[in-house]
Amino acid sequence: MIRHRAYAKVNIFLKITGIRGEYHTLSSRFMRVNTLFDTLWFEPKSTPEFEIRGNFDCEVHSNTIYKAYKHLQSATHSDNLSSFFENNAVCVEKNIPSFAGLGGGSSDAATFLKMCNETLDLELSVEELAEIGSNVGADVPFFIYGYESANVSGIGEIVKPFNEPLLNFEVTTPELQISTPAVYRYYREHRYAPITAEEVSRLEATPSLEILATINSKEANDLYSAALGCYPALQEKKGWFFSGSGSSFFRIKE
Repeated sequence: MIRHRAYAKVNIFLKITGIRGEYHTLSSRFMRVNTLFDTLWFEPKSTPEFEIRGNFDCEVHSNTIYKAYKHLQSATHSDNLSSFFENNAVCVEKNIPSFAGLGGGSSDAATFLKMCNETLDLELSVEELAEIGSNVGADVPFFIYGYESANVSGIGEIVKPFNEPLLNFEVTTPELQISTPAVYRYYREHRYAPITAEEVSRLEATPSLEILATINSKEANDLYSAALGCYPALQEKKGWFFSGSGSSFFRIKE
């Protein structure tokens, strides 16, 4: 039984660049957290319904893995895919906290798509998998590509690898579930101040270690002050940086 790791990520910086329809466009540096990951595998089952085994706090149909399955089904129309999941369950050992800004659900979905592609010989390219994944969630393409560090832009669909050493992070997650749409809505209504193309270019060219050494957490992540305004119970942590829309904080492990 082959087990696959679905790694967490942190956002070294996250800057809003504009608005596209209902979505905010962004520029962000994603970096993998090598010490924090979920584990996925398939195992036989006896009932035909699509089944996810693991400690989840949502219904199966709301799970990103199920959404990835449905989008993969629509993209491939594969009979093998349907019959495989009539006889096999998706098993997940969860370690990445949910609603935490660490990309756990997106990483699970991306890993699931890659597992299906490999196990069922679907012969989809990485680009095709990333396109399918983008329908599941904005962070999924980053995890499909499997880069350790990358500049991510647009609404998450543009992923460019950034060549730098992987940093060793310490991550802490308050017991507070944050709604990403709520944080973005608060940002749009109270904090909206997109950065310039010149500033984007500068940040995207700067190594992560230098960014973390030269700017503070509110300067690094445009959503941090919005999350604090939206969730009064969320407390600032000095010396820590804020990942995504939260609620997790990270710093370099000494």
